[in-house]
Amino acid sequence: MAVLQEYPAGPGRMFDPLSPCAACPRNCGVDRRGGGKGFCGLDHRLHLSYSGLHFGEEPCLTGKGGVANFFFTSCNLACLYCQNFQISQDRIRDTVLSPEDFARAALELEQAGAEFLGLVSPSHQAPQIAEALVHAKKRGLSLPVVYNTNSYDAVASLRLFEGLVDVYLPDLKYADDGVARQYSGVSDYVSRSREALLEMYRQVGDMELNPETGLARRGLWARHLVLPEGAAGTWESLCFLALELSPRVGLSLMAQYNPLYRAAGHPALGRRITSREYEEALFMARDLGFLHVLSQDLSDSPDVAVPDFNDPEKPFARF
Repeated sequence: MAVLQEYPAGPGRMFDPLSPCAACPRNCGVDRRGGGKGFCGLDHRLHLSYSGLHFGEEPCLTGKGGVANFFFTSCNLACLYCQNFQISQDRIRDTVLSPEDFARAALELEQAGAEFLGLVSPSHQAPQIAEALVHAKKRGLSLPVVYNTNSYDAVASLRLFEGLVDVYLPDLKYADDGVARQYSGVSDYVSRSREALLEMYRQVGDMELNPETGLARRGLWARHLVLPEGAAGTWESLCFLALELSPRVGLSLMAQYNPLYRAAGHPALGRRITSREYEEALFMARDLGFLHVLSQDLSDSPDVAVPDFNDPEKPFARF
């Protein structure tokens, strides 16, 4: 299997990791341009499940007009509890886009009032997305771009987005590879995700907010989903963010865990988190001195955050 090490930074298109595939850290090594399909099950084309205005992201990344989110098909993880399992693992919706198709859709959503452009689950299609994004910017797209990821990203692929992405929005899931293997089917998550976040931070730095609007200008905003029984390794994850990156990166401590998909009835994951588990996570963030922290109300129904992609027009009707 090909293991890629060093690549030129910036949006140049000389790096082609699809033949053999090393677009993400799985390094499947298949020839996607020749019809091969690795873990994600996709070829070399750009596959999309849904695009539209979305109002459920962090307020600084949503604004009044919402974010023009592009939810890409499939995933390079296999999380037992994925709330987007319909498109990430079951792949019930899949449309192939050309760069021109992507640009047209992005420009239409910008004209509809979007404040940001969001790239959701891009890791396993990073080269195709970078190409489409360059095309959209050449066509006049001016929205700030948000790269919304599970953090299992190849550094080489992230370097394709330098100068293209304004805000990185990584979900730092685990601090233990054994837990990551058991719950998300990947054995090197910790080292790979931390390498990725270091690269993201190198590119965009601390979180910068517009003091007049409260909207994000640039920077890294991390998410961390608190799991039952401390499975997410919250203290270790937050220490990495605060000490290896900066307490000035944004932080969303998410209480919305819901035992969906294959987590229903699971001995460890088959329940919501308790108020004590969440309060302990908030205390950790406070003790580490994070400047920008968003919390959630544990009393809110977690179902509110769950999309239904069986409705192709309004999968986020609850928002």
